Amino acid sequence: MHLHSNKNLGDGLRADKAFQYFPDPSPAASNDSTSLEPRPLAPFLRSRVLEHGTFGVSHTRVPTESRPGHVALIAGLYEDVSAVTTGWKLNPVNFDSVFNRSRHTWSWGSPDILPMFSTGAVPGRVEDATYGTEFEDFSKDALELDYWVFDRVKQLFKDAETDAELNARLRQDKLVFFLHLLGLDTNGHAYRPYSREYLNNIKVVDEGVREITELINNFYDDDETAFVFTADHGMSDWGSHGDGHPDNTRTPLIAWGAGVSKPVTVQHGKAPGHEDGFSSDWHLDHVQRHDVAQADVATLMAYLTGLEYPVNSVGELPLPFIDADDQQKAKAMLVNARQILEMYRIKEEEKMATEFRYKPYHEFATAEQTVDHRIEAIQNAIQDGQYKQAITSSDELIKLALRGLRYLQTYDWLFLRTLITAGYVGWIVFAFTTAVDLHVLDGSVETSRTTTSIATFTSIVVALYSFLFARSSPPQYYAYAFFPLMFWEGVFARRWALVEGKQKLFAQIGNNDGMKLGLNCVLYIGILEVMVSTEATHRFKSQRLTNLRRFKATTTAKFTRSAICSPRHGRSFTAKISFRRTGYYAVLGHVLVLP
Repeated sequence: MHLHSNKNLGDGLRADKAFQYFPDPSPAASNDSTSLEPRPLAPFLRSRVLEHGTFGVSHTRVPTESRPGHVALIAGLYEDVSAVTTGWKLNPVNFDSVFNRSRHTWSWGSPDILPMFSTGAVPGRVEDATYGTEFEDFSKDALELDYWVFDRVKQLFKDAETDAELNARLRQDKLVFFLHLLGLDTNGHAYRPYSREYLNNIKVVDEGVREITELINNFYDDDETAFVFTADHGMSDWGSHGDGHPDNTRTPLIAWGAGVSKPVTVQHGKAPGHEDGFSSDWHLDHVQRHDVAQADVATLMAYLTGLEYPVNSVGELPLPFIDADDQQKAKAMLVNARQILEMYRIKEEEKMATEFRYKPYHEFATAEQTVDHRIEAIQNAIQDGQYKQAITSSDELIKLALRGLRYLQTYDWLFLRTLITAGYVGWIVFAFTTAVDLHVLDGSVETSRTTTSIATFTSIVVALYSFLFARSSPPQYYAYAFFPLMFWEGVFARRWALVEGKQKLFAQIGNNDGMKLGLNCVLYIGILEVMVSTEATHRFKSQRLTNLRRFKATTTAKFTRSAICSPRHGRSFTAKISFRRTGYYAVLGHVLVLP
């Protein structure tokens, strides 16, 4: 049996735009009644939802940028935001991924995305083909980016007809094909997600996914390919992303093929999953919707392709997407739990080795609550045929393990917050002391450092640094400790400036003046708060009105471009932003994954 996976990722595709109805946005569309009739822009993907697979919304995390989105989808981890220091391109630390776990991965797409998964992987395992950076031009329609990807995939399978070695490689199991489709992201930035260019790009992606799906099915002809279509992030109405707005965090997820459950439908009313009203205009209320966290997609891909879960994945296997009996699901969930618990175990051992008095996570603290005890209970339930109980227990254990990881990752939060707060407050007081000395007292106060004060602060530095050294603290901790001591030592040395400044100030202010000063300060702060609150409310209402007008404008008969959506405005806007999106399409083993 062959297990392959194809993943297609539509970079920058919002969940609502993937399923909503619009008039035909094609450049060649006429203005007759047929073209103006609203219809789904992705009929092929919609047919997968209605007849062949399972769908839902994948919820991303902030920052909603291409790099962290791809890392979550393919490696199953939420990368530290410090990766922004590399421009979201280079890997601060190499990591494991579904691609690295495959027998071989072919990937096509952006040079900004694909290299971060081939770098650090097993040599020769991840093969990427990228177009030149000059292709990523925000001043023109970006369909060419997606056509480039689809054409290269077709060429690979065409070459296999005459290349026996390539054909043999493609016939192996546990393969992954990844298609990164950047056109939607680029057109969204340049023209906005309500524009004709963006909506037409959805049609192009849908048609390309249909062609690649047929190509793969015809090549293997064994119904052992799984397909996944999703996106790395969404896009706001004004063509940006990065923050936590729902338009940026909600992306489509559609899976079908080998190992994927068929759609669950209802005859009357709404199927489960549509309670939030978000999908009310998708005309899919009768099909059950299953939402997942973005990192869960990596776990799903690994399972469908028959691969081990990536080492640092925090994804939970979304069982509603899996076509398997309860026994298989119970075993898969136990493996998932063990993989996450292994991360917890390693992290705990590292913390125990450096802490003077380690305090374990309270959920695993007693003899009845230990990890080994919980796993043994799950294994016994599986042996006794209590599969649903085992699934429930594994799910609870996964959530406990994730909370335990969070506990260990934030173990030093109080200590660090204290140091950083002391540093900021010390800097403020030091600046205030300097201002008083220079502008109130005319620099007449001399700094006062005695042997005792110097010895005291030196002893504190030595003691604190010794504590950090004994705990094998990272270098930045030493900086966190240095700055508050430096500022507060400066404040102490110039403390008489504060004393004399206070005396000089209050010598000229009576009791009534002091009360007036206090009331004026309170009134001033209150006015500022009202102004900020009023401005925020005004901006929110204004944006809602603008969005409504844009929606009406973009669904008119001629798809008339307003000034907001004009190419010139799009170019000038995108020149000011430093981020962009990417999209992709791929096959894993015999599993097809679409963005």
